Amino acid sequence: MPDIMGKMDIAFPHLGIYLHNVPKSFTIGNFTIAMYGVVIAIAMLCGILLAGRIARKTGQNPDLYWDVAIWLIVFSVIGARTFYVIFFWDQGGYGEHPLSIFNLRQGGLAIAGGIIGGVVTLLIYTRIRRQNLLQMMDTAGFGLILGQIIGRWANFFNREVFGRWTDSLFAMRLPVEMVRERDIDATISAHMSSTTNFIQVHPTFLYESLWNIGVLLLMLSLVKKRRYHGQIALVYFAGYGIGRAWIELVRTDQLYFTGTTIPVNCVLGIAVAAVSIGLQITNAGRARRGEIAVIDFREVPEYVKEKQGGDH
Repeated sequence: MPDIMGKMDIAFPHLGIYLHNVPKSFTIGNFTIAMYGVVIAIAMLCGILLAGRIARKTGQNPDLYWDVAIWLIVFSVIGARTFYVIFFWDQGGYGEHPLSIFNLRQGGLAIAGGIIGGVVTLLIYTRIRRQNLLQMMDTAGFGLILGQIIGRWANFFNREVFGRWTDSLFAMRLPVEMVRERDIDATISAHMSSTTNFIQVHPTFLYESLWNIGVLLLMLSLVKKRRYHGQIALVYFAGYGIGRAWIELVRTDQLYFTGTTIPVNCVLGIAVAAVSIGLQITNAGRARRGEIAVIDFREVPEYVKEKQGGDH
């Protein structure tokens, strides 16, 4: 591997991968299109398509998910931006420059806030359309996790969401001039050299993408086995929460509780995972006793009833 990298290059030295001229954007005519936006758009489309497919497979109307998709996207972005601004208020200088709150081109979206915005949107939608919230959360969860798997690669093109210095198998090299100065922590600075022009870091975007593939496979394995509405959603929250908590500890762009060095997403991930696992354990006990799951006060999905031969 060369000691001096090209400005637009990205490398994984221990994997023998050297990528030349990885673009952050491209132009069509007079328009400049960011790769970040392209990847996010693909992630959203694939997520909606998967949710629709799962809906059809489980006897639901796929149109419901296309109908709610635009609202989920809009309010998830609002939630993601709001969450980020709240916990990055001082560092972002939003008090002095309030209009910058609305400048998404500078970055600053927190997935946790997006998930909260999406759940609230789905809650309102299901009330209006008289649908089962937990059933729709189960189905929408597939689209969400696939969107996260693909969407994390937007961070790859943006040279962001990486971790501390590492010399591990998946170590990633990025030219210093292509990353934000605030994302370079003490561990990275300590290993920077005057004879090279790159940093070597944990590719945490890749870790999260791979982790979420595992969560998705686990969710897919439960499509025809779930015993109550909300079960798959709980698996998503538990799996993603655990993954986000440990990955957050490696990242250099953490959001902290005001006045502390406690990572918000780490605490939130652990809390959500703990509650989700607790509910799953409680529901498993109720299922063994033939009782209704605490998270669903109505019924087991019809297609599961047919498979099991009755109510449980």
